[in-house]
Amino acid sequence: MNIEHIAMYVNDLEKAKDFFVKYFNAIPNEKYHNSSTEFCSYFLSFDEGARLEIMHKPSMSDDEKLLARTGYIHIAFRLGSRKAVDKLTAELRADGYEVVSGPRTTGDGYYESCIIGIEGNQIEITV
Repeated sequence: MNIEHIAMYVNDLEKAKDFFVKYFNAIPNEKYHNSSTEFCSYFLSFDEGARLEIMHKPSMSDDEKLLARTGYIHIAFRLGSRKAVDKLTAELRADGYEVVSGPRTTGDGYYESCIIGIEGNQIEITV
């Protein structure tokens, strides 16, 4: 069994798509738009497995995203090397994204960094 896809609502669908394409090499499908509900989405595919569905609807709540809360907290991307983690973390920092931690080796042995990415969502970057 594997995870087929994860979905997240975003305020700016095009900006979110561009973020994942630029930093994580996502490949988007054609934009889906349901004119009766005003729902729009993209499926973003990655090299090795699960997809990310980003969605938008005009009538959404946009509550504050606290890092310590119940529910889904972050999405993690495996880059394959410490050098790749360091490089992408530096690029995201230079582009104005907040680095929450790392790059570092965690107590459980992961080499990772965590950033606050598009629209306040936490993203883990790991080997």
